[in-house]
Amino acid sequence: MEPLQKAIIVGVKLQHQEDFETSLIELADLAAACDVEVVGEVVQKLDHIQASHYIGKGKVKEVLRQIDEKEANLVIFNDELSPTQIRNLEADLDCKVIDRTILILDIFAQRAKTKEAQLQVAVAQLQYMLPRLVGLRKSLGRQSGGVGTRNKGIGEKKLELDRRKIEEQIDRLNKELRLLVSQRQTQRKQRKKSGIPIVSLVGYTNAGKSTIMNAIVEQSQHIPAKQVFEKDMLFATLETTIRKIQLPDQKSFLLTDTVGFVNKLPHHLVKAFRSTLEEVKEADLLLHVVDFSNPNYKQMMEVTDQVLKEIGVENIPVIYVYNKADLIDFSIPLVEQSAVTLSAQKRIGITDLLQMIRKEVFKDYQQYEMLIPYSQNHLLAYLKSKATILSTEYEENGAKVIAECRQADIEKYLPYVVQESHM
Repeated sequence: MEPLQKAIIVGVKLQHQEDFETSLIELADLAAACDVEVVGEVVQKLDHIQASHYIGKGKVKEVLRQIDEKEANLVIFNDELSPTQIRNLEADLDCKVIDRTILILDIFAQRAKTKEAQLQVAVAQLQYMLPRLVGLRKSLGRQSGGVGTRNKGIGEKKLELDRRKIEEQIDRLNKELRLLVSQRQTQRKQRKKSGIPIVSLVGYTNAGKSTIMNAIVEQSQHIPAKQVFEKDMLFATLETTIRKIQLPDQKSFLLTDTVGFVNKLPHHLVKAFRSTLEEVKEADLLLHVVDFSNPNYKQMMEVTDQVLKEIGVENIPVIYVYNKADLIDFSIPLVEQSAVTLSAQKRIGITDLLQMIRKEVFKDYQQYEMLIPYSQNHLLAYLKSKATILSTEYEENGAKVIAECRQADIEKYLPYVVQESHM
């Protein structure tokens, strides 16, 4: 059994940094997700981060005092540390030192289930370590497992490899990743070709995206479907999950759920998970899920918007889903123009959300009545693959069909349209 790790968390509050307190609370949550107990906290207000130790010399002594008093064996810093800062801090504190980036990488490593996610995390870990290898042999030896809070993973021996070996490993993993990515791109093209609208869940980690996905699947199928893993913890979902949602009027759409975002999401991770995150760019509609019970939900929304912007997601319609409203004194469901306030856990407001999705993704659909001659049976088969068939009657001159489809798909059928009406 691994010894219990007790940590002191350390943060620097820069001028005009409004989200500092939130980010420090989040750092403690990230530590808890790695089974680390936070026993102390040191904060310093500065105009800029100290180049040598991140914090000033006086604060280093304060951290040392807390290590002794609280019997801590780990110090976690709220920002990414440079190789020099890690070396200096470990020398002065005589204790294992990690930063926010390593903590997030650790959680991703624990949660990664699919081959692709595991490769993506491994690449991010190695890229983080690469600049920290030079002149850090003693320091990295202290890091036991190399990455963060665990005594497993990359391992000490691998950390002792030289830069060239690490770069070769990154290249090899990236080649494997590219193969998986190209397979997924092929699947993505097939999905796009099918013409079924794609709706993507996005949002801060632990906002309830997987719970919403499960609730929508349940509501549309009226039976408990294969559940997506959901738990009240950070980064419960790393893999892209796709479910086909069938609506009562025979229309359907694909619902995708992917990795959640977090403040100061390490750029190595964004880079490694870019192909996964870019699934969102293919969506016809985004459901931006927000933990409405969190006092800092507006900052979390800003972080999500920032990451989406970074990966080039723009000009996609958005429905804001204010979730967990049952945890605060708020009357639900509340439906607004492009937002709905609900409780996915209690299944309140899911019907309203489905109606909003339907209205948005099928807004350019129209209803047509057509008479297709029996000699044109192939057109009827094509129509079934492209449209929602509401009724079919077989008459003397052909099949009388009432269907809903996109205006773009109706061109082939114009000679056979008897009447049309807007939905």
